[in-house]
Amino acid sequence: MSFEFLIDPQQGPQWKNLLPGRPAPYVLRKGEGEHSMLFTDLFNVLLSGDETDGQFGVITSDCPTGDIIPTHSHNETHETFFLLEGKLRLYFVDTDGSKTSKLLTPGDFGYVPAGTPHAYKIEQAARILGVMTGGFERFFQHMGTPTDHPTLDQPPFIPDFPRMQAAAQQHNMQFMPDFQWPEPTESG
Repeated sequence: MSFEFLIDPQQGPQWKNLLPGRPAPYVLRKGEGEHSMLFTDLFNVLLSGDETDGQFGVITSDCPTGDIIPTHSHNETHETFFLLEGKLRLYFVDTDGSKTSKLLTPGDFGYVPAGTPHAYKIEQAARILGVMTGGFERFFQHMGTPTDHPTLDQPPFIPDFPRMQAAAQQHNMQFMPDFQWPEPTESG
């Protein structure tokens, strides 16, 4: 592991206290925010529930091709996927109970309400803008690890199972490892 990716445990990440932590106007420049690595994905919190009185949070995620986010559901978190770059296949259970998948390309938007089983797969290296119920944006920091390096050019972070369980429990979500999705039959 290269030392340039490590954070001084005494100081914390360089981005510590970058967000105001309360409702107040602020601006972030390109590349700024609260960065964390989870597996091979880089998550960046741009706005947290702290700044919106718990109403919503905003993140970006940069993901290499092939990433599969396992099926899960959130008891209280609504989640959006606005694709800025790349291709993402969003899997979800539709309102009629059918297992569905849609391919998102740049400019496409997907929404998954709380309680809906869903997963996604990165089919081409992607950048995603996500808006979610306030507080859930911290999940990626709790399950992942903070980083000061704002690009994917760094070692992955693979959490151990107890850390994954603790983050899921803290954010009121369930992983559904036995849930199976049909093979996609269309490109849209």
